[in-house]
Amino acid sequence: MNILVINAGSSSLKYQLYNMEDESVLAKGLVERIGMDSSILTHKPTGREEVTEVSEILEHTTAIRKVIDLLTHKEHGVVASVSEIQAVGHRVVHGGEAFKESSLVDDAAKAEIRRLFDLAPLHNPAAMMGIRAAELNMPGVPQVMVFDTAFHQTMPEHAYLYAIPRVLYKKYKVRRYGAHGTSHDYVSKAAAEYLGRPVEDLKIITCHVGNGGSVTAVKGGVSVDTSMGMTPLEGLMMGTRSGDLDPAIVPYVMNKEELSVSEVSSMLNKHSGLLAISGISSDMREITEGMEKGEPNSTLAFEMYEYRLRKYIGSYAAAMNGVDVIVFTAGVGENSVVLRQKVCEQLTYLGVELDEALNAIRSGEPRRITTENSKVDVLVVPTNEELVIARDTHRIVLNSK
Repeated sequence: MNILVINAGSSSLKYQLYNMEDESVLAKGLVERIGMDSSILTHKPTGREEVTEVSEILEHTTAIRKVIDLLTHKEHGVVASVSEIQAVGHRVVHGGEAFKESSLVDDAAKAEIRRLFDLAPLHNPAAMMGIRAAELNMPGVPQVMVFDTAFHQTMPEHAYLYAIPRVLYKKYKVRRYGAHGTSHDYVSKAAAEYLGRPVEDLKIITCHVGNGGSVTAVKGGVSVDTSMGMTPLEGLMMGTRSGDLDPAIVPYVMNKEELSVSEVSSMLNKHSGLLAISGISSDMREITEGMEKGEPNSTLAFEMYEYRLRKYIGSYAAAMNGVDVIVFTAGVGENSVVLRQKVCEQLTYLGVELDEALNAIRSGEPRRITTENSKVDVLVVPTNEELVIARDTHRIVLNSK
């Protein structure tokens, strides 16, 4: 079965085409600047030259049509016709409480996703545009929604509820949902496989650290707590998001600066985090370069970022009464040698003993970065959220027949 995995944003669309017989990627690509007359489509067939097209792509339906045209192209394609794509899997950020696992797309499911727009206003509407575009271009092909929040639906009530009037949960489902669930699920299982131990026997802390970031406590293979909250704003300091802060700051700043709700939301989501503190960038690579040059604001931004990440690791070790494995993943977690070093150097109380030589190795494979004597295994595990989406889509489509 060939499965097309789609991750639709408001003005972008990422895709990968999988052959599920061996889980190989036949092609992958990205459509950027959707809605503009100079949209860019980058298409990479596995083992062949990358193809780039610049054209007018005003909405997602056209974007997916152009993707299909390239996937079936005589020279650049990887399948003979669209009929060779048997299913489509979509990344959907927020499934609320309605979706505890991945789901086939039908009218009821789409109606529920629309109802959840308020919980993920930047993400769920974009996902719906991707679903609608796929339906129009590939009528009759089964589609599956895979949710970032589903993995965290195993959290106990004492972990996901906020200490606010319970009526707000009953009426509006105000609670912790988390995000990056497909990544936390994938890397926790991959870590257990790498160590040759059953995931059910392990206490794992997974650190998905990229431009957005979250930490999850995985006990016995299930999520028992996670740092993101009702929205992806809570938790770690991120590239442009504030992470945790005193909620009283919001009305205080709104009053002092005469900000609207949308303006303060934009401030916290798009103009905070590393960008706000460093004053130069939201990119950890540029922050690290600035720190190495002795720039005080870059140094402060890095120290705040590392400190908050380390605090969450410590809190989740306490929550699970111990930890066997710590996993770093995503763009920063997989690539920042210095961040992993600084975090691990301050976790000796847990028995973490970093091997600096192993930590310095750059590899696309799972690897251990601690010594043989370390009481906690610290691993770097490249994430693969697209593969999780493809696997869930494959399983659900087969079970639905």
